[in-house]
Amino acid sequence: MFSAYRPKILAFLLLLSLGLLSRPAFAQVDLSGYWGQKMSEDQPERGPGPEIGDYTGMPINAADRARADAWDAQKWEMVEHECDPHPSDYAPRGPADMRIEAEIDPFTQQVLAWDMTTRYLNNDRTIYMDNRPHPSENAPHTWQGFSTGEWEGDMLKVTTTHLKEGWVRRNGLARSERGTLTEYFIRNDEFFTLVSYVNDPVYLTEPFVRTSNWILDLGGAGRLRGNVCIPSLEADHPHGYVAHHLPGQNPWLTEFASVHGIPVEATRGGAETMYPEYQEKLAKMPAPPKLHQDKETKK
Repeated sequence: MFSAYRPKILAFLLLLSLGLLSRPAFAQVDLSGYWGQKMSEDQPERGPGPEIGDYTGMPINAADRARADAWDAQKWEMVEHECDPHPSDYAPRGPADMRIEAEIDPFTQQVLAWDMTTRYLNNDRTIYMDNRPHPSENAPHTWQGFSTGEWEGDMLKVTTTHLKEGWVRRNGLARSERGTLTEYFIRNDEFFTLVSYVNDPVYLTEPFVRTSNWILDLGGAGRLRGNVCIPSLEADHPHGYVAHHLPGQNPWLTEFASVHGIPVEATRGGAETMYPEYQEKLAKMPAPPKLHQDKETKK
């Protein structure tokens, strides 16, 4: 008897499955609003900034390590760099109170794009939602890059290419112009989480993953205004000065290890230092050198 109804049952199941496939993505959520930054265990990284020579847990290669060793913070005293904005992969790290607004088609009511603004230098970024392709590899690169979004359940996946050279940590660790950024925007009521990972064939051996968090700020409408950078006079340096350290001449590279009692080798980074198994190797490493003390301190 069942065999007589089998074709009808199969046809019904087929129609049901087609109906489910054609349903609109009801899981999409509204990301718009003013979002206040939440910082906890990573506050030192985002507040005063990372210490010189701290590459711990970073999946960098030898080229990136060499660039960071040569880096000098006096770079930011030079007029051409004083107003460099944070690129898209670093802008949400801070200070990054954030505003997200939807651009909506007046006829279809579909979201065409998300406009995202972070507080530092009022970084403005557009995430296109209309399935447009990314530009040619030869197209200009910018601080914000070119971003497109698509929904994966109730998470917005954003892919960004065409970024100018930037940084993965503010102590000289670089990210090349060939790097790409993938993000997941996740809203849970008044909480907002951004999971990002950077792939860079030039300086990273594995993806670099970070998470950042915000909370809905109903009074944050005026906090993103007036944050304009105007270059000031350049600090007093000899003519032609370029902030740098020659190889082997940066005196600060082991200070982080000495202050925190971490073997110097472990602070030099590399993908190996990200994993729990590294603790076995860490236990066999020599202690870091003691901090240099001047005569007054020794007395």
